[in-house]
Amino acid sequence: MTVTAATPSTNIREILGAEGAALLSYESKTVSKGQLHLPGPDFVDRVVAQSDRSPQVLRSYQQILNTGRLAGTGFVSILPVDQGIEHSAGASFAPNPEYFDPENIVKLAIEGGCNAVASTMGVLASVSRKYAHKIPFLVKFNHNEMLTYPNIFKQSYFGSVKQCYEMGAAAVGATIYFGNDSARDEIKYVSDMFEEAHSYGMVTVLWCYTRNNKFKVTGADGKSVDYHSSADLTGQANHMGVTIKADIIKQKLPTNNGGYAALNSGGSAYGKWDKRVYTNLCGSDEAGKGGHPIDLCRYQVVNCYMGRAPLINSGGESKGAGDLQEAIYTAVVNKRAGGMGLISGRKAFQKPMKEGASLLHAIQDVYLDKSVTVA
Repeated sequence: MTVTAATPSTNIREILGAEGAALLSYESKTVSKGQLHLPGPDFVDRVVAQSDRSPQVLRSYQQILNTGRLAGTGFVSILPVDQGIEHSAGASFAPNPEYFDPENIVKLAIEGGCNAVASTMGVLASVSRKYAHKIPFLVKFNHNEMLTYPNIFKQSYFGSVKQCYEMGAAAVGATIYFGNDSARDEIKYVSDMFEEAHSYGMVTVLWCYTRNNKFKVTGADGKSVDYHSSADLTGQANHMGVTIKADIIKQKLPTNNGGYAALNSGGSAYGKWDKRVYTNLCGSDEAGKGGHPIDLCRYQVVNCYMGRAPLINSGGESKGAGDLQEAIYTAVVNKRAGGMGLISGRKAFQKPMKEGASLLHAIQDVYLDKSVTVA
């Protein structure tokens, strides 16, 4: 079946401003794009169908790729609104209280032209009979609840895979806090639940986040550097996520590099690492300093089995006036690195619905713009 994508209408270069030309013309000298399994209209036939995934999983995957403004491109734009648990409903929805009503979450995803809507078991179950056949549901079955005092970093599962299937979900999602003392338990039960989800014909999506207070390192200069979103640590998290058969990996855009190097300084020893990760694979120096944002993101894609499990980056928190430019920037970096799309929530749902939908359309226009190519 041939699906026609929408036509882009956003002036990406104007929004990006002075840095746009350099970002859009950058050519990567690390891992060649020719080595990657890139998104495209034939992605399910070309890549996913080579795996052991069942025909039912292939059908669900294709349903997601054939929905919304990006239908027929192989790229995805997903609206995630699961912050009511981990970020608390009050903190998340106070800027826009209409989203306390789950129906408005789904309406925003549809109005915003998304491929899927991702939310909690309760949110999507409450409106499943009205909307499960209108937009693919991605049901998140675990969360880190933030009512325990003091706050802890541990995912708890809130429902079963069978419940996700029975409400009509096309996909399930979960988070693992790699590097945390709860990680091994989370790896085990998420792996088991992903196997069950595949048996029901659903796609599996993993939020591959790192979480350990030791990943904030104080250097010799006395300054603290946060490596939770470093390319090397998030890349390894991605690799473990694909290993437990996540079909799509969600990851934060890299903000730096050199996590392993920093954690192996001052007499401490951590993990296994190789300086060529920084130099050859990321364009950084031997300590992980520097590196172009596209190359850092490409290393995340490389760890997703060279893109066999596509990378989607998160859109991040809403900061107000700069949201549009930041969202466009993130989308350009993801696309040019070889990623499959963006999963952006707070920048959209913490605005009036019309403005939120417009921001989602602008993100999608990056993937619709054929002049934005893989670096």
